[in-house]
Amino acid sequence: MGLGSTGLSVTILGCSGTYAGAGGACSGYLVRGGGTTVWVDTGPGTLANLQQHVDITALDAVVVSHSHPDHWGELGVLRNALKYGFQFEGMPIYSTSAVRELVEIVCGDASEPTFRWGIVADGDRIAIGDLEFTFSETDHPVETLAMRIGADGKSMLYSADTGPEWSLEALGFDADLALCEATLLVETEGTAPHLSARQAGISARDARVRELVVTHFWPTSDPRRHEDEAAEAFGRRVGVALPGKTFTA
Repeated sequence: MGLGSTGLSVTILGCSGTYAGAGGACSGYLVRGGGTTVWVDTGPGTLANLQQHVDITALDAVVVSHSHPDHWGELGVLRNALKYGFQFEGMPIYSTSAVRELVEIVCGDASEPTFRWGIVADGDRIAIGDLEFTFSETDHPVETLAMRIGADGKSMLYSADTGPEWSLEALGFDADLALCEATLLVETEGTAPHLSARQAGISARDARVRELVVTHFWPTSDPRRHEDEAAEAFGRRVGVALPGKTFTA
């Protein structure tokens, strides 16, 4: 897996769950397909990393999965950058209604016209340029939307955050790539509303995903353990999300 000139790719901007360790960043992913570039989840630390790969104003849209701050925390900062740094208006933002409400509170005044909001929910389908998104609500304490993203005949799945009562199968089968949260290890299964690496591997196997990348680890956890437990359940080697790394469907 690596960056190609065509197809569908995802670059990891941050992969820490809950909070980021020193030098790290929370959840954030740069998805590119065809001629379209979308920032998926805007966790703390990811705006700086984003700018290593693309100009802020070159984004076609931003999509945020849910209202936990490790997934949306940079939206207020993005609004400030666009409004005061670039005098830019009309950036499309797709997310749940809860995320919009929180952003308005943080900004202290209207986020529009800097942002142009699109509220999405379970079962919705939208097109952003050459990328097609389908959303599925996961097993998480707040409304959380996993997504299937397609372009150029390729597809990838992003689990967002979820417990084990939801599976990647809800987004359909035979995706080329799945980016799946794997917050927990076997010995901590059930201690938080998240998947373990083992459960992520099972979910991807059952959805007949061709390639699996695990993400969303505690900063104090060893990613190699998550890799090993996911691979054993998936039945073959898996990738590990690390900031700056790119995977191609």
